[in-house]
Amino acid sequence: MNMDQLKGQWKQLKGAAKEKWGELTDDELDQAEGNADQLVGKIQEKYGKSKEEAQKEVDEFISKH
Repeated sequence: MNMDQLKGQWKQLKGAAKEKWGELTDDELDQAEGNADQLVGKIQEKYGKSKEEAQKEVDEFISKH
């Protein structure tokens, strides 16, 4: 899945993202709106992960879905 597909399917994928990153609120996921960079930033903030760790998680999530 590429970034355009992620944005286009975000409403469907938002539930899966909520399951994976349960500490993220619906508002935070809405703010990301399928933007992988914003999602990485939200994960960094909530979970205290490095940018590289968060990016790896988002990349794995995208490749699964």
